[in-house]
Amino acid sequence: MSQRLAQWLPRSPEQRLFAGFVLLLLGGGAATLLQGTPMALLPLAAGVGLLLLLTEWRLLYYLLFVTLAFSREVGLPGGLSMDVPSEPLLLVLTGCVLATLLLRPAAIPGRELRHPLVILLLLMLLWAVVSTTFSVDTTKSVKYLLAKTWYLVPFGLGTLLLVRRPQDLWRVAGLYTAGACLTVFIVAVRHAAHGFSFESINESVQVLYRNHVIYATVLALLLPFTLYGARSSQGAARVAWRVGMVILLFGLITAYARASVLALPVAGLFYGVARLRQTRLLLIVAVAGLVTGATYFLSQNNYMLYAPEFEKTVFNGQNFSKHLEATYKLQDVSGMERVYRWVAAIRMTAAKPLVGSGPSTFYPEYKRYTVRSFRTYVSDNPEKSTTHNYFLLVLAEQGFPGLILFFILLGVALLTFEALYHRTRPGSQPRYVLLACGMSFVIILFHLLLNELVEVDKIGSFFFLNLFMLIRVGSWTRSELANEVMG
Repeated sequence: MSQRLAQWLPRSPEQRLFAGFVLLLLGGGAATLLQGTPMALLPLAAGVGLLLLLTEWRLLYYLLFVTLAFSREVGLPGGLSMDVPSEPLLLVLTGCVLATLLLRPAAIPGRELRHPLVILLLLMLLWAVVSTTFSVDTTKSVKYLLAKTWYLVPFGLGTLLLVRRPQDLWRVAGLYTAGACLTVFIVAVRHAAHGFSFESINESVQVLYRNHVIYATVLALLLPFTLYGARSSQGAARVAWRVGMVILLFGLITAYARASVLALPVAGLFYGVARLRQTRLLLIVAVAGLVTGATYFLSQNNYMLYAPEFEKTVFNGQNFSKHLEATYKLQDVSGMERVYRWVAAIRMTAAKPLVGSGPSTFYPEYKRYTVRSFRTYVSDNPEKSTTHNYFLLVLAEQGFPGLILFFILLGVALLTFEALYHRTRPGSQPRYVLLACGMSFVIILFHLLLNELVEVDKIGSFFFLNLFMLIRVGSWTRSELANEVMG
């Protein structure tokens, strides 16, 4: 009897979903007839919506990139915040991705899940959990962990599930580029009302972006996609990519962001380094320079020699050329305010070198560790910004283990790019995707020297997407080599 009954029970996940749908349909229909109200059909509607998300949730993934450029930060009780609509969409996508992997565990090849980049990201997340247990503000740190999870799952695992072909990547980049170009038009209209002046750029972008730095960084990180998207396409698509490039360049130039403009030639230089197979040498020189610099500045408090003069540290808001001049003379207020917070970050690390103060706790914790000699007239920090250097932020909040893991992640990513560059065929789609994602990643990486942007939805999205696309390009390359061998 039990064997006969078992034959009628649904066995596969698809059969169970269908059986559940039928039960909801019958139950909802019966309840509607008995109660005389359509409200009883709400569970059925919710079930259909859930089924749609589980089967066609790729539409939600694309919707995320359509709306990403227009996402705004909204304050929440307890001093927390949420980016809307991006974070609610990310939360739903996280559930969809995890549900898909439960139903189809083999949807992502095991080789990709065991990739060193994935393992390093998991180790970083685990260390953040450890650091959270010692956090000075557990609420903020837990929110950081949740946000990091719903960044990694959709932009990481979701990308591996959905971006199966180069065309899928160009679609994602194209949707975000189209949205970013539209924001350039909106900002330009507002900026033109002020004569495109340097002092008015922040006010002009704040309808869509927190500040002009985030605005310029978004435009800069998308430029490689417009360049290689044009090279990889024909006809109207190529024209569209080139028009997008012109619009992004216009927005970047009128954003008056020094780092974003400089990031473009830096990405070009790294491309040359990778072509010459010198990425290992570059990383060795970078680490040696970091150790030497840290030793010098910390030895006998040499960093105190660079304390600014409060009266001479100013903001030349009405003259961009004077702003640049003040930068290299160490008299620019934004530059010297960075130094003020960098010194505080180092002193915070000295207090808790192993676990740090806890994720997302730099503000206001850093104020206990500042040195008055480096204070500027904007040090009150009403916008509650942090270190303006992501590496020091990780060091101060998660200690040396967190920073070392992050350094290893970046080193592995850059070396992976170099290896894949020499394994992909010139002019092939995998090569164009690799170059677009690799150059975009380097542009974001350069910005991290002067800003903390990985947790910004408009930028962190492509930080993780670019990393996981390195994994996917590796799979494409292995498939091409296998086909050549079989051929």
